[in-house]
Amino acid sequence: MKDTSNNQGYPDNQMISRVGRRFFLRSAGLTAVTGAFILGACQDHDMEPDATVDLGSGDIGILNFAYALEQLEAAFYTQALEMPYSGMTDVERRYLTDVRDHEIVHREFFKAALGNNAIPGLQVNFSKINFNDRASVLGTARVLEDTGVAAYNGAGKYLENVDFLVVAGKIVSVEARHAAAIRDLLQPRTRFFAGDDVVNENGLDIVMEPGMVLAAAQPFIETRITANNLPK
Repeated sequence: MKDTSNNQGYPDNQMISRVGRRFFLRSAGLTAVTGAFILGACQDHDMEPDATVDLGSGDIGILNFAYALEQLEAAFYTQALEMPYSGMTDVERRYLTDVRDHEIVHREFFKAALGNNAIPGLQVNFSKINFNDRASVLGTARVLEDTGVAAYNGAGKYLENVDFLVVAGKIVSVEARHAAAIRDLLQPRTRFFAGDDVVNENGLDIVMEPGMVLAAAQPFIETRITANNLPK
């Protein structure tokens, strides 16, 4: 079990700096979303492993839903790079590093935008993942990224604030790039990057409702999450 709030000792400020945090936040339209954005606006309050957290309702609930997924993804890629699988190539390391950096920026964006409404840092559980095995790591990454894209596709329609919707659209496009990159690592130079398991016959991405996404993600999250008040 790991706490995503401290990023396993890797300073968030240093990581955010590397990926141009201020540029991302500015280009994502954060100023329009909240004029009260201040780094460190909310404090982490770590959950006990057996605790339950509710995401909330309305736009806050949807943003917390996205924040929970970004916590999970950031924690996964951080551990994958701290425990690199046997035979990881330089190209693979660069891919995974870029994805990790993006996920940390996404996580910190939602944390700051939510302020005091943000859910606590979640406890994750990656005990079923063999981080020394390439297929296990990249296979899990594929599931996380594909699920993340489907999750944004499914939750976006519930957002009432158009500024949040614009930002969500920008983030999901990055998540889709991640999904394609991971799939290309698994099966280079094939159509697997946009297979019919993620893109339907109309050329549209698969959509998953928040409840379905949480059920799929819960095995990796020690903290119990409820979404009883999310829009439907």
